[in-house]
Amino acid sequence: MVSLVLKIMSIDLSSIKKFENLELLAKELVEGFITGLHRSPYHGFSVEFADHKHYNFGESTRNIDWKVFAKTDQLYIKQYEEETNLRCTIVLDISKSMYYPKPNFDKIKFSICAAAAISYLMISQRDAVGLIGFAEKISLITPQKSTKSHLNQLLIQLSKWMDEQLTHDLGSDISQSLHLIADKINKRSLVMIFTDMFQGNESMESIFTALQHLKHNKHEVLLFHVSDQHTERDFNFDDRPYVFKDSETGKKIKVSPSFMKASYRQKMNDFYTNMRLACGQLKIDFIEVNTTDPFDKVLSSYLVKRKKMN
Repeated sequence: MVSLVLKIMSIDLSSIKKFENLELLAKELVEGFITGLHRSPYHGFSVEFADHKHYNFGESTRNIDWKVFAKTDQLYIKQYEEETNLRCTIVLDISKSMYYPKPNFDKIKFSICAAAAISYLMISQRDAVGLIGFAEKISLITPQKSTKSHLNQLLIQLSKWMDEQLTHDLGSDISQSLHLIADKINKRSLVMIFTDMFQGNESMESIFTALQHLKHNKHEVLLFHVSDQHTERDFNFDDRPYVFKDSETGKKIKVSPSFMKASYRQKMNDFYTNMRLACGQLKIDFIEVNTTDPFDKVLSSYLVKRKKMN
């Protein structure tokens, strides 16, 4: 069972099409994650956020979760709450740079799968979740709801964004989009942003001003910086000349990777250092995620934040 859980959590993004739909994938990711937590030393933590509690002798057996029992050999009772505990909006960058690298478009696929799993988990817990997609401008904004029908609509939309052809001409305007998002989310919420932070001609200061706008409006923010770290951070390419093309501006440059690898890595290290410092000052959770990371890194970050908000 443990090996099965690990296989689910580290799923190869190129094999996603084998799943009948995104809901099945999200369900598998969440159930594998919860099972892994039940088997971990953080057992009490997982129960608190998986809508389960220990079964105590003498209680009704009606709400025992027999699926969890089959996986863990321990008895848990499903807990149901009438009121929504948390409001959340998942913000997804669907600009052209997120569809790198080809042919599998790993950054957008990773973000979509993570967003689907979080949505599935939240609505299973009777929490309300909404979805916003942005590139040069906001392309979609949904209300925050906690119904199964709403989850289905979110998953349908996320599945559409899985197709590169729908958004292949879109650049990005992160700061302007985040300012608009801050104005449109009326109630205090957890805002989870998935982006590669490739800002075109924008300055980092303008982006952090927009993030500050979200914080000023009393929102809690989780910023997932999604990248293909092998190439985008470590600049690992074969030692031959390449023509690199900016996916959003179209600008091209011909260069040998070995010639600029050291300086590129230094600039990227400076970029990440500045990101972490700025987010720390704003009390924003900054999480670096590689497209090869297991999805439990995203789900765990969400649960940690949820616990702090309680």
